Amino acid sequence: MPVVGIEVVDAELAALYGGLGTEVAAYERVKQLITSQIKGGRWQEGDQIPSENQLVSALGLSRMTINRALRDLTAEGVLNRVMGVGTFVAPTKKASPLFEVRNIADEISQRGHRHRTEVIFVRAEDADEAPPVLRNTVRGKVFHSLMVHFEDDVALQVEDRYVNPAEVPQYLEQDFTATTPNTYLSQVAPLVRGEHIVEAVLGSAEECRLLGIPESEPCLLIRRRTWSAGGLVSAARLVHPGSRNRLEGSFGTGD
Repeated sequence: MPVVGIEVVDAELAALYGGLGTEVAAYERVKQLITSQIKGGRWQEGDQIPSENQLVSALGLSRMTINRALRDLTAEGVLNRVMGVGTFVAPTKKASPLFEVRNIADEISQRGHRHRTEVIFVRAEDADEAPPVLRNTVRGKVFHSLMVHFEDDVALQVEDRYVNPAEVPQYLEQDFTATTPNTYLSQVAPLVRGEHIVEAVLGSAEECRLLGIPESEPCLLIRRRTWSAGGLVSAARLVHPGSRNRLEGSFGTGD
């Protein structure tokens, strides 16, 4: 990983810092300075930024001030600090909408990237193996699919989905490398109601293997249930690496 800004830190960063004015606290100005270097493209994802000592020397500030700025930016997900190694520009997290059911392929395409699906299996199973919401609705068999969604060959989501055969009888016959379950289900069983439950979890050993992450990495889990006019359609467990994703949404009040 490259170390950035070292050769000009004393002159250039000091000049930039001096131009920020004094209307905000010193540590906030340091945060603004670092953020501006990242947003401007000079310090990029994975780059190692100047050390605390270099920033103290360049900006003429106390170590406490510099440390607070770096700690804040780390907590905000802008930087990653590795003990004994250095401070790095954190990977940009992919944003997923929280308050609507979206197709992951569309989200990735809108970011200008390429989507790919790896299907682990699509099969019929005893309803007793399904989540309670389906187990209490379906008798006999349910459909179960497990797949991994990639953005430019980086695993972004494990999709573990159970489907009600009564609502989607041809589910097993679909090619989910060519279309996503979300797209297909939206066509044959249009959504009338959905439910999201969001949790911070550690993925299972299998989920972490499929995502290519260590088992110690926190994950975002969305439990999603959807209904059509005919009844419950599916229950899905969507697991995302915490370092690669964030959820966002907006809301307001009615008149």
